[in-house]
Amino acid sequence: MRLAEYKRAIETSNIVSKTDLAGVITFVNDEFCKISGYSRDELIGKNHNIIRHPDVSQEVFQKLWQTIKEKKTYISTVKNRAKDGSTFYVNTTVIPMLNEAGDIEEFIAIRYDVTNNVILTKSLQQKEEELENLNATLEDRVNQQTKELREFNATLEKRIKEEVEKNRDKDRVLFQQSRLAAMGEMIGNIAHQWRQPLSELGIILYKIKKIYKKNTKVEDLEFYESYDNSKKVIKKMSDTIDDFRNFFNPHRPCEAFFIKSALDDAMLVMQGTLQRHSIEFKVNIIDNVYIKGHMSEFSQVLINLLNNSKDAFNQNKTDNRMINLEIKKIDDNYAMISFQDNAGGIQDDILDKIFEPYFTTKHASIGTGLGLYMSRMIIQNSMGGTLEAKNSDDGMCFYIKVPVCTDKEKCNG
Repeated sequence: MRLAEYKRAIETSNIVSKTDLAGVITFVNDEFCKISGYSRDELIGKNHNIIRHPDVSQEVFQKLWQTIKEKKTYISTVKNRAKDGSTFYVNTTVIPMLNEAGDIEEFIAIRYDVTNNVILTKSLQQKEEELENLNATLEDRVNQQTKELREFNATLEKRIKEEVEKNRDKDRVLFQQSRLAAMGEMIGNIAHQWRQPLSELGIILYKIKKIYKKNTKVEDLEFYESYDNSKKVIKKMSDTIDDFRNFFNPHRPCEAFFIKSALDDAMLVMQGTLQRHSIEFKVNIIDNVYIKGHMSEFSQVLINLLNNSKDAFNQNKTDNRMINLEIKKIDDNYAMISFQDNAGGIQDDILDKIFEPYFTTKHASIGTGLGLYMSRMIIQNSMGGTLEAKNSDDGMCFYIKVPVCTDKEKCNG
């Protein structure tokens, strides 16, 4: 009686089959039929290789038969193919059953389904290899681009001298000299401050690796979200440095883009920073319109405004930190981007100086005084718009006014 109960327990909780000495199936339980997709009538009397997967080499089955014919138990994870062509994996134990004389009478195979575990493990191994490859090449890419930036920056002095020779107007020469010098410093600062986005990337990659090591059964959504985000940050870093390398190129083609797309690009970099500093960022898109220029430069303007607010919040130790951004058309020709925070604002007597190069209210270790200067230059010179600022009751307001592009194809000229 107890033996019958054991038999029933095994058959109901595992995938069980029996074969004769030639491998012909003599018994299968319901679980075997369920996972293979075959009925019991389709299986009884057929050779067990009916579920053999063509990817499994002949050597594997030779080893199996050699083992069980020697009256030994064979244990392995086996890849099989169901009736509908799908693949399933089972942990298999094949036991030779002996009679009283010690001869083999039949073979019993007991299996349990590990398909999900095998697929997840393979997926995680593949992603881990991809992450390791990204890590292996990232440092070299950053070093190479930093080297190119320094070489490019070294030519600025020569460019300034050429401008002086071409222009006899002393005031215009001085203006160009100041402009190029400021841009040169900005490019140098980008290379110097490259560690900040690298730190963001390191946190993301570490999080992915930590989750993987802790539990291989982690949900795919969390794993892929972190993984995809890390790749986007890497691309954003590379694109940003390339964009500023080409800043002086007067032949760069303009493009038409949605303001919302530039904002999404900026948030890829700033989302983590805003969260860590407990800053609530609200966006109200009344009109999502095309504008003309360089989306990467416009994203940098938004990033600079967000960073300035973040620094002001920290400097003033503001509670309930909030930034509001609104996008709307003000007429058929222009769009307005309104940016407002509650970080305390700045003194009215220095408000008109914030767009001057090298002017800053921050500590030297935090700011260089070039951010707002470069932002206004991008809006005015590259996009034909305006960037203005004023104090509100509890913070700063910035207003970006840019021309609207109503025909995307014409704008891409």
